[in-house]
This record gives sequence, C-alpha cells and structure tokens, in this order.
Amino acid sequence: MSESAERTASVEPAEPAGPTVDGMTEGELLARIFPLLGDAAGALVGPGDDAAVLAAPGGSVVISLDTLVEDHDFRLVRANGFRTTGYDVGWKSAAQNLSDINAMGGTATSLVVSLTLPPHTPVAWVEDCARGLASAIRGLGAGGCSVVGGDLGGGAQIVVTAAATGTLDGRAPVLRSGAAPGHVLAVAGTLGRAAAGLAILEDGRPLEDFGASGEDLVSAQLRPRPPLAAGPAAAAAGASAMLDISDGLVRDAGRIATASGVHLDLDPAALQRYAVPLEDTAALLGVDPLDWVLGGGEDHGLLASFPRDALLPPGFAAVGSVKPGRPLVTLASQATVLRGWDHFAH
Repeated sequence: MSESAERTASVEPAEPAGPTVDGMTEGELLARIFPLLGDAAGALVGPGDDAAVLAAPGGSVVISLDTLVEDHDFRLVRANGFRTTGYDVGWKSAAQNLSDINAMGGTATSLVVSLTLPPHTPVAWVEDCARGLASAIRGLGAGGCSVVGGDLGGGAQIVVTAAATGTLDGRAPVLRSGAAPGHVLAVAGTLGRAAAGLAILEDGRPLEDFGASGEDLVSAQLRPRPPLAAGPAAAAAGASAMLDISDGLVRDAGRIATASGVHLDLDPAALQRYAVPLEDTAALLGVDPLDWVLGGGEDHGLLASFPRDALLPPGFAAVGSVKPGRPLVTLASQATVLRGWDHFAH
C-alpha cells in the first residue's frame, strides 16, 4: 500500500496535539512551513521576499489559480466521522492546480500558496498541509515544479488558495475552442472514482463497510492523481481542444461545445469501462455508477478532441465524437440532463 493509501485508510485519527496558530507570529509559522516545502527549484527568487522571480522557459508563462474553502470544498469532519487531514487538503490543492496547467498542454514550474487560518488551527495541521503540497508535486511527477512563495492570513475558516505557473515548451496552448466536426473525443485518467469516494464520505456509514475498494475511492477524492504526462503528450499529438474535467464530464464537455460551437456526442458503451469498476460501491449506495462517471469531476482527468486521423497518445481512450450543430452535449444522440459541480449551486 502506498504512503497515500496508508494515510487515507485511517478513519478516525487522534485529535491533533500541540500548539495552535493562535498567538504565533507570521514569521514563526513560516519558519515551520518553509523547510517542509522543499527547495524552490527553478526560482530565481524563492519564498521570503515580496514576490517570487521566475525564469520563463519557452518565452511564455501559463498561470492558473484555484481555491479550497472549508465546509464548501472540504470538511474537516465528515458524516461518517472521517477527519480530513492537512495532508489531504495540501495534496488536493497542488493536484487541481497542476491539472489546470496540464489541460493547456503545459508543464508546471511553480506554485504560490495562500493560507487563511482560524486562530484555533493546530500548527500540526498546517505543517501537514505543507507536506501534502510537496508530496503531491513529487508523487504526481511534477519534478520541475516547486512552491516558491505565498501568503498567510487569519479568518473564520480555513482557505487554501494556490496559483500555478507553467511552460508550454514553445508549443501553442491547447484551448477549449478548437474542436471541429469529425474530431474524436477522448479521455485521459479516470472518471467517477472521486465522486464515488465523496459519496462514501457523505453517506454516514463507517469506511470499513465499503472494504478495500472504498478506501481506494476515498483516496481518489481526497488525493486525486491527474495524468500530468497526458497534457503535453496530447498537445504534441495535435489535440484540437482540451480541458481538465473538474466539474463533471457532461458539464465540462458543455464548455468545449460552447467554446467551439459544436455538438459533442458521448458514447455510453465507451463510458462503461469507467462505470463497471464502481458497480459494487454504487449498489451499496443505491445509485447508478454512470451518474458518477457523467457527473463526477474531481479525478482531474483530461477531456480532449483530436482530428480523426490523429493517433491517440498513450493513456487516452475514445469516448465520443464531435458533430456539427448548435453547442450541445448528448449521450448516444439523446439529450442529457446537465450534471456536475457548480460552485454557486451547492
């Protein structure tokens, strides 16, 4: 079992002991965090100044930003008693930002992280968050990336915001607007696993009731593993449009359809390969596993379109086609109900 899986498998870790951030100075807390983040590789100026200074390989810089808010994007204590660790939140923050750079066909080069912390936050939780950030960068294969700076502030709830920069290595970015009729839709990474893990955490039953597969699915929710090699490979293979599947396959496919002005038709037979491994867990929860595949996005895989004669890069599997017509997403030519995550509708 990997370190990630071992840490996830603990359902009710002990309450964190030791000091909290209340009464600590910013400098004192930063002094505890910096050694845990690793070297600021590639930075001309790293943490400690007003801003980081970075080289810009390839002549352009890609930048993206994401935020995780306590009780909106994560809960410290779940319905089944599971406690979300700082390591979990740090890992997820890094993963979702690295995935955004990946979706442009780029390679991440740096992260800048802002933490908003209530006074009662245990210092150990913050240190664990820093470890999670650094471990995700290493574990996901983003060796050329590092945390180069950030900010600390106080507030009523924990908020973790990270901005990632990346390089395109001289290539043009892969946008959402290039899909054209006749192109093939393909997915890299997994679909539905993170959504299944979230359903387990929110169900109320102990994690043990779902067996080893339940632990794996919870790990997919807490510590997603975006396929970071797939973005640059897709760009090199001629991908015409691409995005990170962060809010659900159907919702995110709709974004490509709208940006490109095309009709995307998903193939339910092709999507079954993602649904079948989820069937046992879905039966325990009384849901259709295809709903997770279509509506669950936090696996942070990639959805891309390729010209019909393009050879799909390793890791990509065809899941549909691009057709002429008004912007629309269908399932075997049948209209779909819009599914997925909306930050302002939950």
